[in-house]
Amino acid sequence: MFVDTVESRTSYAVPVSKDDEVIRSLGYKPEFKRDLSLWATFSVSFSVLGLIPSVASTMWYSIVYGGNAGLTWGFLIGMTGVMAVCCSMCEISSAYPTSGGLYYATAMLSPPKYKAVLSWTVGWSNYFVQLTGGPAVGWSCASIILALKTMTDPTYENKTWHTYLLTIGITFTCACIASCPTRWIARINSCTSILNMVFLFVSWIIILAANNRTNLGLPKFNDNRKAWGIDNFTDWPDGICMLMTFLAVIWTMSGFDIPFHIAEESSNAQISTPRAIFMTASIGGALCFVYQLSIAYTIVDVEGVVNSEIGQPYVSYLAQVLDRRSCLALASFSIILTFSMCFTSMIAASRVLFSYSRDNCFPMSHIWCHINTKTRTPVNAVWMNWFIGACLDLLMFGGVAINAIFSLGAIGSFISFTFPTLLRITYARNTFVPGPWNMGKWTYFCGWYAVGFVLLMIPILNFPQFRGKNLTPELMNWTCLVYYGAMFLALAWYFIYAHKIFKGPKSNITNTVIQNYEELEEQVDLVEKIADQEAEAKTTGHVSLNSVEATSSDNVSKKNSEFVKKEEV
Repeated sequence: MFVDTVESRTSYAVPVSKDDEVIRSLGYKPEFKRDLSLWATFSVSFSVLGLIPSVASTMWYSIVYGGNAGLTWGFLIGMTGVMAVCCSMCEISSAYPTSGGLYYATAMLSPPKYKAVLSWTVGWSNYFVQLTGGPAVGWSCASIILALKTMTDPTYENKTWHTYLLTIGITFTCACIASCPTRWIARINSCTSILNMVFLFVSWIIILAANNRTNLGLPKFNDNRKAWGIDNFTDWPDGICMLMTFLAVIWTMSGFDIPFHIAEESSNAQISTPRAIFMTASIGGALCFVYQLSIAYTIVDVEGVVNSEIGQPYVSYLAQVLDRRSCLALASFSIILTFSMCFTSMIAASRVLFSYSRDNCFPMSHIWCHINTKTRTPVNAVWMNWFIGACLDLLMFGGVAINAIFSLGAIGSFISFTFPTLLRITYARNTFVPGPWNMGKWTYFCGWYAVGFVLLMIPILNFPQFRGKNLTPELMNWTCLVYYGAMFLALAWYFIYAHKIFKGPKSNITNTVIQNYEELEEQVDLVEKIADQEAEAKTTGHVSLNSVEATSSDNVSKKNSEFVKKEEV
């Protein structure tokens, strides 16, 4: 055990764990119970990944854009970029294991002059991603349920308001679960992670062994040419079409950052956080690819899945290759896992809102950073996110406009993921102090590959499926408005007013802005300079102590005093 030198209210030293020592060194006092082990941390992020529901939700972009190629080799190529981003994040999370995550890391790696605006930008981009996760997954869950209703009851006609009300009911229930104590959440997510694995394996076996292709006069499986071939359903050339299918893999894998946001609830966070991030991306990516491969080799009619009246590509595919009972069973698996994915997404979003509010990034921040005294979780943040999500789900009344929250999740997440990496390999390459988990000599190769991949995908993720005369307002990709419009408002607020009160991550120990390495170095240099001047004054007699003291302002003197006290601690 480590004994902290900071005294408690009872006048004796308070013993803290190694994790608490680390979080104090980053400028924050411990506020959560560290009830999450490596397995529990991995379970939370793996539940957010939700392999079957993610495949079901993103078939709108993989198979609907590029056919089977979007499920197979398009997914593989996209995964190389995703893993580069993942490994770079692992290294940064090991150095800064705090709930502020990418936002905090950006501030620590930025030039002092720009750290406030850069951390503000990354923070809001990442918050928009986390905020839209719950509504997007809730809508997907409702869509699958109603698709099954349509399939089983030919007289039923699905209305948009049916989907909306069902989505609200799903997300409300998930918000209740997300408000539970950390220990309960850990147990629930451990169970759902096991269900993820079991349902995936069972679904995979059923698709391969019990498909009815032979009853249709077809071979048991498609040949390689069909399983890996492109069916371009866009108005773009094949190359652009395949890049557009990367939206599926990017959105599916965007949940691997969750361990970063719950690092303050994890034990041995400097090791367990990066390990959980890497495990989530690598294991999740491999299992997702294998499952999609089974779909590509068994699908009967790609165009039929794309244009089915059922209205959900995954359910349409199951109806093609399985009997009625098997189809309902596998679709039910997807519903259960989508529900678990929804409440886990809301858990992560609440931690992001809490950590950013702790630094006064939002209006009424004191409300959203409040920790409930009974559950020891940010309950207020959970319900604020739920309310905003309910408003976002109104986009479904605009037709395909609801798809923008998926694209927003993809583009916003990888922009915020990559910003700290870019700073790490450029401006902060000589000042960054890696944690126990690092890539050594591979840092720069992996970092530049990640940055290049994201720069390529940023414009691609804004492309609509159709163009020219085929593009209508109903078929437009509204990501450019939803994401960039939201970011424009966030930045406008910063330059108009928030820059006066926000200077970067703020310590809840000293109530001062947390300084990065370069700022601390500048203060050390200033202290040494003053000490040298004092020594020279004593030896030469030409400069009085009073004149030396007058060279620094009162603010600088206070900062130096605070810095020396921190160094002594």
